[in-house]
Amino acid sequence: MIIAIDGPAASGKGTLARRLAQHFGLPHLDTGMLYRGVARQMLDEGLRLDNIDAATSVALSFEPQLVDEDRLRGREMGEAASVIAAHPPVRSALLALQRAFAQQPGGAVLDGRDIGTVICPQAAVKLFVTATPEVRAERRALELTGRGEPVDTAAILADIRLRDERDSHRSSAPLMIASDAVLLDTSSFDVAGMVAAALAIIAEKAGR
Repeated sequence: MIIAIDGPAASGKGTLARRLAQHFGLPHLDTGMLYRGVARQMLDEGLRLDNIDAATSVALSFEPQLVDEDRLRGREMGEAASVIAAHPPVRSALLALQRAFAQQPGGAVLDGRDIGTVICPQAAVKLFVTATPEVRAERRALELTGRGEPVDTAAILADIRLRDERDSHRSSAPLMIASDAVLLDTSSFDVAGMVAAALAIIAEKAGR
């Protein structure tokens, strides 16, 4: 069973994907970390994020297992990932890696922005997880506070709206809800409520 989870930044899709993977005993891939990893390597090498040729070269040789995930967290890396994810050749370079992960025996859970539309259009379950920009900004602020980082909620909200605009209007694999995906608005849910709602959707899909 492949479970595809898409949605904008800080919607809760990553938390939900990890919980569902644990519940069903499936491997999980946060595809956003691939783009953050490529961006991190570019910054480490002093490369400009808007250099499409350089970004593509890094993506083609990228080895996820060598990346320190702790260095991929935070607002800076989220913004950097959004910039390089808008480059069509970078998305193409990482496509095979993501599809290979999804095709593991027994299935997998993947979360990102184009899982149900591009990476795994054949997924048995597709969820589009969203929440209001204000709620997502509050969640991101709490996350940053928990890591001891300085927080400016107004700036975080502005970043989220900028990323929504960029992700939804990029030329390659824009953020959009698949025609057969189920919309899950998590604005009023805590984690337990979000997981329960998702499991109910999956049970209904399986029943069909």
